[in-house]
Amino acid sequence: MTRRIFAPCYLIILVLTAGGPSRAAEKLVGLQSAPSMSMALPWIADEAKLFAKYDLDFQLVYIASSAMVTAAMSSGSGSVAIVGGEGPIRAYLAGNTDFVFIGSVKNVLTHSIMGKPEIKKPEDLRGKKIGVARFDSNAHYFAVYGLRQKGLDPNRDVTFIQTGGAPETFLALTSGAIDAGTLTTPQDTRVAFAGYNYVIDGREIRPPYVATGFVTLRSIIAKRPRAVSQFMHMMAESFKLLITDREMAYKIMAKKINLTDRRVFDAAYSAELKVLEPRFDIKPGAIQATLDEIGRTDPRAAKVSPQQLIDRRFLEEMERDGTFAR
Repeated sequence: MTRRIFAPCYLIILVLTAGGPSRAAEKLVGLQSAPSMSMALPWIADEAKLFAKYDLDFQLVYIASSAMVTAAMSSGSGSVAIVGGEGPIRAYLAGNTDFVFIGSVKNVLTHSIMGKPEIKKPEDLRGKKIGVARFDSNAHYFAVYGLRQKGLDPNRDVTFIQTGGAPETFLALTSGAIDAGTLTTPQDTRVAFAGYNYVIDGREIRPPYVATGFVTLRSIIAKRPRAVSQFMHMMAESFKLLITDREMAYKIMAKKINLTDRRVFDAAYSAELKVLEPRFDIKPGAIQATLDEIGRTDPRAAKVSPQQLIDRRFLEEMERDGTFAR
């Protein structure tokens, strides 16, 4: 009798545990606005095979400039983004209040205006062509900010050339198509080793700005909170790998942007780690600085506070579950 009772129970347990339905991976499209070190976390997640670990069917799409990433998200072409702050903030000011920052990797700009060997001082930039990825990109924002800091008028003293992206700016500068270019790590270090000058050095100015933020839409959070949460947890593990596994970081940067010069990588890597946010803290001051800059030409910026653009629920969740402490 005992055998007849327990054998069927055992079979039922087997069916429930081994034969039951499994949850399908969450499909998620992420957008990336620049091929830079601070925006390399999705590359690291791919290399470390973290998509499956976090139950994500994840696709990363590179779209140069935060303005274009914002436009793509507005049209439904992406659910999350690792992106510069100006595009989402301008979209919010224009009435698309669905945009929200849920974390940040980097709250200062460390771009620099790099010039030909004969261009050494900011005043040498007068009448010159400066390459930026695109208008309203991080590179353009820094160029305008940096020129003003050095007493130059960005609307009169220089001509901005849209190159299409950071790799294109690098190529345009090294080929002589432009006189100077706005670049960040590791491309600025790369051209510096080739003899180009830090004409306006962002490592010294370090303007507050959401240089690398995590952005999504409030409607996405409402419909798919688990997917966004899993994405943020995956980014946190990727960040840990970035700062603890230098060899993996080097391998990825060599593969993704052809950065094979170890001296350049080591210099860029050491400099960049100093300005990254280990707990993805999104600084209100970084958003306010951007609002202030935009407010020079758009009065709507004065009516918005940084808190309106921030949702900390996923950061608080990762603090509670110990993600950042691991």
